[in-house]
Amino acid sequence: MKALKTALIERALSEGFAKVGVCAPDAVPEAAGRLRAYLAAGHHGQMGWMAAREDWRGSAAALWPEAQSVVMFAEIYTPGADPLAVLEERGRGAVSVYAQGRDYHDLVKRRLKRVGGWFAGVSGAEIKVFVDTAPVMEKPLAQAAGLGWQGKHTNLLGRDLGSWFFLGAMFTTAALEPDAAEVDHCGSCRACLDICPTAAFPAPYQLDARRCISYLTIEHSGPVDAELRGLMGNRIYGCDDCLAICPWNKFAQAATEIGYQARVGAPELAELAVLDDAGFRARFAGSPIKRIGRDRFVRNVLYAIGNSGMPGLQAVAARLVNDQDAAVADAARWACGRLEAG
Repeated sequence: MKALKTALIERALSEGFAKVGVCAPDAVPEAAGRLRAYLAAGHHGQMGWMAAREDWRGSAAALWPEAQSVVMFAEIYTPGADPLAVLEERGRGAVSVYAQGRDYHDLVKRRLKRVGGWFAGVSGAEIKVFVDTAPVMEKPLAQAAGLGWQGKHTNLLGRDLGSWFFLGAMFTTAALEPDAAEVDHCGSCRACLDICPTAAFPAPYQLDARRCISYLTIEHSGPVDAELRGLMGNRIYGCDDCLAICPWNKFAQAATEIGYQARVGAPELAELAVLDDAGFRARFAGSPIKRIGRDRFVRNVLYAIGNSGMPGLQAVAARLVNDQDAAVADAARWACGRLEAG
């Protein structure tokens, strides 16, 4: 099986993946307990899907009992510029780096299917591939496979990858030799914890999603708590602060997939606030932003307008105070109030 694993890695790298590692399906026995504690604390917020398939999510072996190996793949999307710079442009929206280009689900899944199809053909083994849409705990598995480690911000980072990479998983009935698990290299650094605008980390290696701007702008439906709105700044889709500040990024590899090149940029808040449903869908076709829908997106834009300190945007917000979506209307009234107060 050693030659098969070597051939698999070579094939994956030739397809564009940056790194590949292998672990056993039961390589992270502590994952189930950690997930249970996370859910019990309510740190998942409105993400009910995390609890709905807790058994599968907590154990890769339970998800597909026939699997003998889990192969984890890293896909680079390193930005070409500092993603923190846009936070100073208060009249523009800050969009997470991963959502600047085409939807990574499509790009990684397509590449993974090509590799998986080849592997099934040459090995005769069965495979299943996953990219962030199945009850798979990719980050602990990726650490077990040696790709990187979960930092104090709970995201995966690598000594030779930095912070900017997606993960893909291939479960297979082939018994491949596992790689050595990666260990923690964060040391005493706490840059990612200290930069968080909303103090979303109750302790190192713990995240309360209910305070995380990525969760609030993408997963949370309805109005955001008043105490958090003013801390969101101009972040309208996701937040990269804890990733961008990591000193391991000096070793980050450059992205080679043209699909990850920025298409969205830092759009002006005024032009985003007037989008109706059709306009929103047309503007963000092929982007992961599209999945949150116009209402949640415009709600985020209005919070950014309220935080802009730009009185000229008050008229933009005022046009939405009677929006058909209650959360949008509420955000518009809040933005107007903030700008009026100066």
